[in-house]
Amino acid sequence: MAASHIKVTPSGASLGASVTGVDLSKPLNADEVAAIRAAWLEHLVLAFPGQPMSHEDLERFTQYFGPFGDDPFIAPIEGHPHIIEVKRAADEKASVFAAAWHSDWSFQDTPPAGTILHSKITPPVGGDTLFCNGYAAYEALSEEMKARLEGLEAIHSAALAYAPDGVYGENDAKDRSMTIRAAPEARNTKSHPIVRIHPETGRKTLFINPGYVKTVKGLTDEEAFFLLVELYGVTHDERFVYRHKWQSDMLLMWDNRCTQHMATGGYDGHARLMHRTTVAGP
Repeated sequence: MAASHIKVTPSGASLGASVTGVDLSKPLNADEVAAIRAAWLEHLVLAFPGQPMSHEDLERFTQYFGPFGDDPFIAPIEGHPHIIEVKRAADEKASVFAAAWHSDWSFQDTPPAGTILHSKITPPVGGDTLFCNGYAAYEALSEEMKARLEGLEAIHSAALAYAPDGVYGENDAKDRSMTIRAAPEARNTKSHPIVRIHPETGRKTLFINPGYVKTVKGLTDEEAFFLLVELYGVTHDERFVYRHKWQSDMLLMWDNRCTQHMATGGYDGHARLMHRTTVAGP
């Protein structure tokens, strides 16, 4: 009851909740951090409305939940090596950044546990972020499919997005306000189990995403394609999706270990700016 002033209101969707009664611009005590972590693990995505925050506030809040993760391929802001800008100019013509289902940096040896995003400039229309629940998707699978997935590993890579010839590669840079650093290293691969056991909750979740998964280890490309399409059809079913609507000075944190997310557009002619940190995985 030491953090009883913190109110958690579920979104009504398969995941997501709003958190009020706490000021993130001030240091939190251990009970407050524990309450937020418990809510995060339960609801997977937490929104904190009405939270004006400095760079230092964002950095301090992030470190309550673990050390900073490594953010490759995107330049940090000056003087703050763990904060990156997710921005789009009002007159920008490039494609909307991150407008495909993905789990942040799943191609890393140890993908980040979480991502934290703080809104600075919010357009009056559009710009929602979609999230899906990997726990619920796994639990919705048939027993036959669950058995089939045991022991299978997906091969993850950042090549499609961040290789020099990728979506955000050299041809894209001139039209984009974000400072993205495409590199040949994006073509490296890493295998992770398709069915992952969450290290904190012990629950099974689907750990795949179309943004970074290339194929499935041990299957032909055709076999992998049809398996992944079937799994994505379940994962992205509207029953398991939460649509987040942004407000200015809102902080959002999500669990990359059991969710996917994607940006949406619909705000052409309006600027959008977010500051982002990641929490390292275990």
